[in-house]
Amino acid sequence: MYMKHTLSISALALLAGCAVNPKPLTPTQIDTTARENIVAVDAEQEPVTAPINLYEAMARALKYNLDYKVELMEEALKNRELNLSRYDMLPQLVANAGYAGRNNFSGASSLSLITRRQSLEPSTSSERDIFTGDLSLSWDVLDFGLSYVRSQQKADEFLISQERRRKVANRIIEDVRTSYWRAVSAERLLTKLKELEGNVSTTLDNSERLAERRMSAPLTALTYQRELVQIQAEIRKLQRELVVAKAQLAALMNLRPGTNFSLVLPDRTENLPAVKYSGEDMMMTALKNRAELREVSYRQRINSKELDAALLSALPSFRGILGVNVDSNDFLFNNNWFQYGAQASWNVLNLFKIGPKKKAIRAQDDLLRQRELALTMAVMTQVHVSRARFGHLQEELQTAEHQHRVQDKILYQIRAGHKAGAMSQQTLLREEMNTLVAEVKYDIAYAEAQNAYANLFASMGIDDFAPDLTGREDVSTLTASLTNLWQEREAAMTLDQ
Repeated sequence: MYMKHTLSISALALLAGCAVNPKPLTPTQIDTTARENIVAVDAEQEPVTAPINLYEAMARALKYNLDYKVELMEEALKNRELNLSRYDMLPQLVANAGYAGRNNFSGASSLSLITRRQSLEPSTSSERDIFTGDLSLSWDVLDFGLSYVRSQQKADEFLISQERRRKVANRIIEDVRTSYWRAVSAERLLTKLKELEGNVSTTLDNSERLAERRMSAPLTALTYQRELVQIQAEIRKLQRELVVAKAQLAALMNLRPGTNFSLVLPDRTENLPAVKYSGEDMMMTALKNRAELREVSYRQRINSKELDAALLSALPSFRGILGVNVDSNDFLFNNNWFQYGAQASWNVLNLFKIGPKKKAIRAQDDLLRQRELALTMAVMTQVHVSRARFGHLQEELQTAEHQHRVQDKILYQIRAGHKAGAMSQQTLLREEMNTLVAEVKYDIAYAEAQNAYANLFASMGIDDFAPDLTGREDVSTLTASLTNLWQEREAAMTLDQ
């Protein structure tokens, strides 16, 4: 009874010692991780030493953007998994070693079944301590076939990871193009907006003081103040649209928030490259190149191989074995020997799984086919919309440029009249505001047209970077390659005038 209690207590103590309890991260661990992440997030980046142009911004995004790095790591992981899956097709070479011992000999005697008497005295054929070892080479034909199919599926998964990387890269390039031109507009105009806002605030204060002293008609003063407040609201709205543009561009390039950098301010240009391809050609190009459609095609190929795997798993297994063995038992006539053989096995119940498995695979294939058709329609629609959007934004850009040019001429006349005393301060402020609004709208229209131009290629699935680039090159190499690519593309897209 005492022994039972002792064993019970020992068992409970053992179970208590093996219990695993949740252990939340300590504040020190969380603080350490946060500090390490802050240092690592932009470590080993080439510093910004000069104003950044559009193609350097693209290059920095491809090299340092963390979303793109995730896709690169995903692609590398799939490649490692593919390389690892090839080893599953090799034979198994297994080495074993063992020791067995006992405190007495394992002897035995014989009993006669006729006389029911012991026919031999007790004897043994084994030592008390025995060391054994063997080295066996075995190869299963069925395992080889299944491993070959799985390796093919891993290869397709690697190709899918490449398509996802292409998609992310194109999206990043498109976002950089939009953010860059908005940031350029911000650098050009925010200083002017702040100066105008200061003038408006000063004039508004003066108007309110004059109204309080009744030095102007109340209705006239209030109307004037209303216009000034509207101008002030419009200025702040424009500031809101522009002030975040540079921060967004910095985030795309993975620059730490608050990093001071400047941009190359290119001259505005009205004309963008025209599209010489027909809508039908663009749609066919998209259906051949879009990453989403290629991914579905690879998924269909993976699913078709799943049917091959199901059929293979229903076949008998055949395994060949070849090995060498050693045994330290001195009672053995041969202490080492070669072993060879073959073994066949068949799980007959796997035959009953083939039918349901085929139905599940075909259902998955039907789903993928329907998804492919849905994506085809979506891609065709995106190409049509991107083409129409680019055309409309080109027209809007021309209108914005014309409006800006006319407004510049109006402001020139107003300033001349104000100097001559023929125009009021109110009229001058209003037209200065209208000129800045026209300038901002012109820049925004140009940024949106540039985005639409990049979106044309994204909708067609045409890479925004050369196929030999991965993002691991240095910034200058990436910049040069991107510059050449886009300049050649713009030259090819321009219509003969």
